[in-house]
Amino acid sequence: MKAEETVCYNIKTAWHALYRMYNVEAAKHNSTTSVGFVLLNIDVEKGTPATKIAPLIGLETRSLTRTLKNLEDAGIVYRQADPSDKRLVRIFLTTLGKEKREAARRAVLSFNHLVREQIDPEKLSVFFEVIRHILSVTETGKTEKV
Repeated sequence: MKAEETVCYNIKTAWHALYRMYNVEAAKHNSTTSVGFVLLNIDVEKGTPATKIAPLIGLETRSLTRTLKNLEDAGIVYRQADPSDKRLVRIFLTTLGKEKREAARRAVLSFNHLVREQIDPEKLSVFFEVIRHILSVTETGKTEKV
């Protein structure tokens, strides 16, 4: 079997292309794709527990810790103890963080709009069904045949 015929090769190739595309856009805002995804996963009103962000975006805890420290140093986010559970630290966006989050949101929406313009809705529906199924296989190691 050729690499191009494997599921993982195609997913990896598509992800790397997306990552590069988003990095080009993020660079216009002195940012990166990883930072954009972190910012998109912080609740604008309530903040988000630091422990919840890494699993949402598939980032290692160490990488997230470093990223949050850099964002805090840059004045993009700040940390605050949760009022009801002092052991929990919530991450909040500063005004600058909200601006950078909005830029990331626009980039994601723009890409999704382009995809939806160019791919038949039925095909896109099948894509989402298949990708959810693949995710299930990666999580459980088994699945029922579709």
